Amino acid sequence: MTVRAATHADISELVRLREVLADRMAEDSGHPADDDWQEPYAKSLSERLGDPDVAVLVIDGDSEGTLAACGIGFIFRRFPGPGRWDGRFGYILGMATDPGHRRRGHGRAIMDALMAWYRDHDVTRVDLHATADGEPLYRSLGFAQPYTAMTWLA
Repeated sequence: MTVRAATHADISELVRLREVLADRMAEDSGHPADDDWQEPYAKSLSERLGDPDVAVLVIDGDSEGTLAACGIGFIFRRFPGPGRWDGRFGYILGMATDPGHRRRGHGRAIMDALMAWYRDHDVTRVDLHATADGEPLYRSLGFAQPYTAMTWLA
């Protein structure tokens, strides 16, 4: 299995995998996913592919043009503080595996590649939100829940 950077040809599959993840997150939260986000998501992916502070990584599926899994890493800047002298931190989102490709190590391979990307960019803190399915993988990679997260939704 090979992890590679996504290309513009992958955008429709990235949207499809994000739909898979949105459905799973809706199950966990009990709140249905919003409608009409797919087109802006595709546009944003198109604009940000190749950005040096964004890593969109994929694993190809069994059929040409399909994806088995994907994950996205961002590097953001906050004010400097303890443990982050330059204020940079990472955030992982969009970790999704096609249901037909689960339990094959795709998520771990993408996470390993994302974490290597963060290390190469000297990022010392990475956050993510986990579904119940993904939590064991993230914990096995050293992710913990040191703070209680709170979210405001308009």
